[in-house]
Amino acid sequence: MTDTPQVLLAHHLKALKLPTFLREYDKLARQCAAEGVDHVGYLLRLAELELIERERRMVERRIKEARFPAVKSLDSFDFLAFPSLNKALVLELARSEYIARRENVIAVGNSGTGKTHVVLGLGLAACQKGLSVGFITAAALVHELIEARDQKRLLRLQRQFAGYKLLIIDELGYVPFSQTGAELLFEVFSQRYERGSTVVTSNLPFDEWTGVFASERLTGALLDRLTHHVHILEMNGDSYRLKQSKRRQHGTRSAGPPDK
Repeated sequence: MTDTPQVLLAHHLKALKLPTFLREYDKLARQCAAEGVDHVGYLLRLAELELIERERRMVERRIKEARFPAVKSLDSFDFLAFPSLNKALVLELARSEYIARRENVIAVGNSGTGKTHVVLGLGLAACQKGLSVGFITAAALVHELIEARDQKRLLRLQRQFAGYKLLIIDELGYVPFSQTGAELLFEVFSQRYERGSTVVTSNLPFDEWTGVFASERLTGALLDRLTHHVHILEMNGDSYRLKQSKRRQHGTRSAGPPDK
């Protein structure tokens, strides 16, 4: 018994990796027939649905591969809470054109001022543009590099971090590094210099980075590479988390005991 056209069509669409075509072609055919849409219009709609779904899956895959600690967009960032932050620059960076130019971004400010949220938003925007993104804290990156060196797989890991179109290194300055760790981290920056964009958040001003790398020479060489083509986001101010906590505590105290 010969296969029916529907069975053959399903087989071919699976082979061509067109799952949305397979899922939607029958329902859309009936819809287009009812609306009097010709065969070209029908195929156009099917192709558009497939493209939209493919782009959605691609963004999901990029987000998963980035290993974000949380998915946060700039739409949910409270710019009014940080008037010193250059909102226009942040929104310009969200277009991800700086990545094509292999420029860097440094967000500097004390703890709790939204640095990680902003760079997560920039990372999400880059994923939505179809760009490869990696996210890691500075301490975790150094730990992975030292572990990879000890296990004779450092070169492979270095290639991985060098390959991202955008690499986000969070919390530089929270933990000082050993000489070995500082040198391995410097190598990551060096390998990405003018080859990919790097975003860094730090709670320390530049003149205090020597305390993290324990070497004026290494710190100077790193800053020379990192700040050659750079956008700086100054994010100083009161801790947003602390202010929110104080508001919640104040609200609880103000409420007082329930009426009897």
